[in-house]
Amino acid sequence: MLRSIALAALAAAAFTSAHAEELSPYGGESIALGSMRGVTYYTTSASDYRVVTTLAEGEAGLPIRFETTLADKQKLKVSVPGKSGEKAITLEIARAGDKVFVSRPQAIDESLLAARPQAPTD
Repeated sequence: MLRSIALAALAAAAFTSAHAEELSPYGGESIALGSMRGVTYYTTSASDYRVVTTLAEGEAGLPIRFETTLADKQKLKVSVPGKSGEKAITLEIARAGDKVFVSRPQAIDESLLAARPQAPTD
């Protein structure tokens, strides 16, 4: 048990050092991915945390919602592709123990996303 707590604390520290902010349960956090704006939040159950992220382009844009359930030590990425020749912008949400962190969006090379397919988290 003590080892699990230490590992969770280490994971949280490593993730937060990458410019991540801790989310509060049931509290929304505003996010921006390029021209997309939205909110992300999570709810808790006995063993899993349900994360919901909603994005839209401008006030008139059709909103898109992403939902997933994160167990301890799982993470998800939401990305918006860049224009031709530009990098994609990616937001990462991770769970470490009883905490959930959201990273500041980062531009990444889209060719790396295509080369490394992500396994589903559900």
